[in-house]
Amino acid sequence: MASTGQQVAQVDLRPGEPADWHRQSAAAVAAAFDVDPERGLGAAEAAHRLERWGRNVIETRDRSPLWRIVADQFAQPTVLLLIAAAAVSGLLGEWADTIAILAIVTLNGGFGAIQEYRADRALAALRRLSEPSAKALRDGALASLAAEGVVPGDVVVLEAGGAVPADLRLIEALGLRLDESALTGESGAVDKGVELETRSDIPLELPLGERTTMAYRGTLVTAGRGRGLAVATGMHTELGRVARLLRRGRTLRTPLARRLDGFSKRLAACILVLCAAMFALGVARGEPALLMLLTAVSLAVAAIPEALPAVVTMALALGARRMVARHALIRRLPAAESLGAVTFICTDKTGTLTENRMRVSGLFADGEWIEGLGPEQLESKVWRRFGEALAISHDARRDPEGRLEGDPTEVALARVAAAAGLERAEIERELPRHAELPFDTRRRRMTTIHRDGDGFLAFTKGSPEDVLGLCKGRPSPTATEDVGPSSELETAAERARRGQRVMAFAYRRLSTLPETLDPNAVEQGLEFLGLVAMEDPLRPEAAAAIAECRTAGITPVMITGDHPATARAIADQLGLGESGSAPLTGAELEDLDVATVRQRVVRSQVCARVTPEQKLRIVEALQSRGQLVAMTGDGINDAPALRQSDIGVAMGLRGTEVAREAADMVLLDDNFATIVHAVREGRRIFDNIRKFIRYTLTSNSGELWTLLLAPFLGLPLPLLPVQILWINLVTDGLPGLALAAERAEP
Repeated sequence: MASTGQQVAQVDLRPGEPADWHRQSAAAVAAAFDVDPERGLGAAEAAHRLERWGRNVIETRDRSPLWRIVADQFAQPTVLLLIAAAAVSGLLGEWADTIAILAIVTLNGGFGAIQEYRADRALAALRRLSEPSAKALRDGALASLAAEGVVPGDVVVLEAGGAVPADLRLIEALGLRLDESALTGESGAVDKGVELETRSDIPLELPLGERTTMAYRGTLVTAGRGRGLAVATGMHTELGRVARLLRRGRTLRTPLARRLDGFSKRLAACILVLCAAMFALGVARGEPALLMLLTAVSLAVAAIPEALPAVVTMALALGARRMVARHALIRRLPAAESLGAVTFICTDKTGTLTENRMRVSGLFADGEWIEGLGPEQLESKVWRRFGEALAISHDARRDPEGRLEGDPTEVALARVAAAAGLERAEIERELPRHAELPFDTRRRRMTTIHRDGDGFLAFTKGSPEDVLGLCKGRPSPTATEDVGPSSELETAAERARRGQRVMAFAYRRLSTLPETLDPNAVEQGLEFLGLVAMEDPLRPEAAAAIAECRTAGITPVMITGDHPATARAIADQLGLGESGSAPLTGAELEDLDVATVRQRVVRSQVCARVTPEQKLRIVEALQSRGQLVAMTGDGINDAPALRQSDIGVAMGLRGTEVAREAADMVLLDDNFATIVHAVREGRRIFDNIRKFIRYTLTSNSGELWTLLLAPFLGLPLPLLPVQILWINLVTDGLPGLALAAERAEP
């Protein structure tokens, strides 16, 4: 085989095409890539594949050259008109006018070029995301190599705290958990396994979050260890696919820029008509052509509001400063006004509408639910044993400063036990951990085994469906009663319908351990302890912010990677959409046209289990109907939609660099209510800019009438272009700055 390094395999593979590795067994994938999973690739074969398929990097888009960025700043109609006026003044020998006009044009264009040059770094951030090193088997030995050197067929080793360097089909997973939120948008670590699901027909388009046998580039290993076969590298990975979407995405002009552009075109057309009419009438009356030409230039300069760019910039800058004080950082100044014009806000759930932390919302044992565990409950035998399980049946630990760290779910369990005075370190002095059976996606449970005197205690926790089926009874103060699985399952299901995550706990006393720690031997004949309901609590101000959006004529839409039932439960608590209506899922999006997508989004206002392409499609569907869309996001998967939306809003606390670089605004507190405050500020900015335009057109009309009537009354040219420029900057600029700082109207 090629994996021995004796010869170069001539395999004909296109990594990631078809993207169905999650439906194939580990052995089939190894055979497809002609690799021995125990030895890995040989050096010669690895070099051949690197040459054939290229380095494992994310390609960046060629940026626009500086000269093009600068040239684009001078393509606006009013700017072109000023440049033409400067040229005519130069031909007439009026060099002072020419220099003054060009100075103003250069200052405005230079400022815009600087803003544009700094605007687009999203793809560069994608490239910097690559892990600098990886571990892979080469010729039977573990080798450290640069991540860009990983090739299809490599056997990559994963360890807790590391990043996944390529798309992998897992061949070994020991308690392996990955944080895939940056790629899938789904909160919480995901448990991974090796064996295929028991379903006979696994769909090709299974959402990434449900592909338990796969590990994708850009995700993080939060616990456990494992090995995987690289099935895609570089631009063939799911991360590379997002990069291609980002390259395809286009940065839209903001509503303010589009309105100012339309205003400039109409104003330029009117000025040209007036200048041409005055020149023609003056020459027809016998006036000198040069005099009339200079008068026409003066008329053009008088009609153009030269202070408009400066006032707009000042208004946006002042608004951006106000927004920073409310935890909204504006990366591109026009975005400060754009928020005031949005009609749809598409927002993520985790951390934006919720607090992004797991919290135990209820405990069930001995036939009753309680909100929190206290010392009084520990007087009961049932609750005492349940509390011990909460304290030690996990891997969360305290750091040197006393803070709990680890998986968010396990930290929540440790916190509720600690509130009752049950600390893991103290309990393990009496019940030291002897062994464990790690979580497995097929079993959907884990077991920790602790020495208890001459025997052992085994605590099992997992999904209610899998744990309750292994129970024979529940402990009680008097005797062991029979467990009624149906009643306990219904109790768990009722909490799940509220959008909460429910775990079941059970235990078993062992006199001796079996010779081999096999789940089938240990996890049987269990005694039911209780249920734990957990949730990511809503932000206290989220529901009020959603209601305020509706009052302002804005439709909020929640787009999440979570399960549809969880998404709908959260939406009902927030008052989003029709209560109980089915969310629009990513699978349904594939079969709907643009009009139907928009109708479903407006009615449900909840989208669940969506992919990066589908997020982008939702934004495009709303925009195709003339809607102005703000999109929030924090992960790599959100970057294309952030870029395509009229204003992209990234999370500052938990957002990836890719999302922040693709966005126009960054929420420093990851709070949906902050967006609502920014919308209010954006509307104030637009209102003040409109006030200035009305003011400057009114004040400039006096100059227009003076210049228009003077030649026909036999008077000399009353004002030279340089004089008009000075008057406009003084009479328009200072009042314009005052108008830019005006408070919002009631």
